[in-house]
Amino acid sequence: MRIHLETGRLVLRRFTTEDADLLLELDADPEVMRYLTGGRATPREEVEQRILLLYFSYYRRFPALGYWAALERTTGEFLGWFEFRPPDDERPDEVELGYRLRRSAWGLGYATEGARALIGKGFTEPGVERVFAVTMAVNQGSRRVMEKAGLRHVRTFFQDWPEAIEGSEHGEVEYALERAEWHARRRGPR
Repeated sequence: MRIHLETGRLVLRRFTTEDADLLLELDADPEVMRYLTGGRATPREEVEQRILLLYFSYYRRFPALGYWAALERTTGEFLGWFEFRPPDDERPDEVELGYRLRRSAWGLGYATEGARALIGKGFTEPGVERVFAVTMAVNQGSRRVMEKAGLRHVRTFFQDWPEAIEGSEHGEVEYALERAEWHARRRGPR
């Protein structure tokens, strides 16, 4: 079992308790948090007492999946993170893809590169049958990443949020890709 993954430009590895400050810095950027919290930063207590503990619980339950710190391969600079994990224990074969990157890494292809690597890992190793991702309908940047990673739009839906953020009135979108479809694309036309 690999607990890290390398691409041409990225190293994806498990988080440690020493990564709390990196997560705090990432979540302190209002633009990074725009479609998640309306721009509010994540408090230190939440990172240390909830978020990191959540990450660690996924490592115990699903050793090959979970949350991945994304580092630039040549410099080791922290760029953000990816999630590739089942949202619940009932469907471990259905995995959610997500990503949060520093603004300085936006538009450079890192999100697509990391997403493709995790999808490839999921569909070449046993266990994952479906990958899906969700974002706000107005989050065009994230939607482009999902499309470039090979996912297709499957639905638009509306949720009741305790605090609406700008754009939430347009709903959420789900993109997805099935294992069989991914393998068929890799084989190409016959």
